[in-house]
Amino acid sequence: MNLQLVAPILLSVALSSGSQIILKKGMVDPAMQSSLQSGNMLTIALAIISSPLVIGGLFCFGLSAIVWLFVLSKVPLSSAYPFVALGIVVTVAAGMTMFGETISVAKAIGVGFIVLGILCVAAPATA
Repeated sequence: MNLQLVAPILLSVALSSGSQIILKKGMVDPAMQSSLQSGNMLTIALAIISSPLVIGGLFCFGLSAIVWLFVLSKVPLSSAYPFVALGIVVTVAAGMTMFGETISVAKAIGVGFIVLGILCVAAPATA
């Protein structure tokens, strides 16, 4: 797969996984947590729609979908879609580094298999 096709795939994946990280950051914010703990649906809804991080995360998610539509118009689905799994790698790494989440050996091995699978799909086909 050539770089002109891989670049928008990676951009879409980066925007999508980035959106998840931004949304997580917005939802663990102390003010948001306080709203969630109130149990009041109106308070929760207002907190969500007034959070710059949540709004930014949703914007990034929407932008990733637009880029993905371009990808789908140019790349076979069976070649493009496995790259979406890169988002798992990015979000696991972000969970560890940004949110202090721990990763088990089994999870690390699983992420390694995901990377290996992506490399297999991206490798040029040989006859």
